[in-house]
Amino acid sequence: MKKEEIKELSTADLKERLAQMEKEYLQMKANHAVSPLDNPAKITLDRRMIARVKTELRARELNQK
Repeated sequence: MKKEEIKELSTADLKERLAQMEKEYLQMKANHAVSPLDNPAKITLDRRMIARVKTELRARELNQK
């Protein structure tokens, strides 16, 4: 998902997607602690995507005030 795609989604969709991404991220970290993943760089990519979504949500929150 790119920045443009994030900006197109509604706030409710972003919150829903954020919750899902955080859940998957935590599960992936737990799995990686037990047995190594094929692509450990995916953990970093997922963490950064979560940060992008949180940044967009915060920007929308500040623009509403």
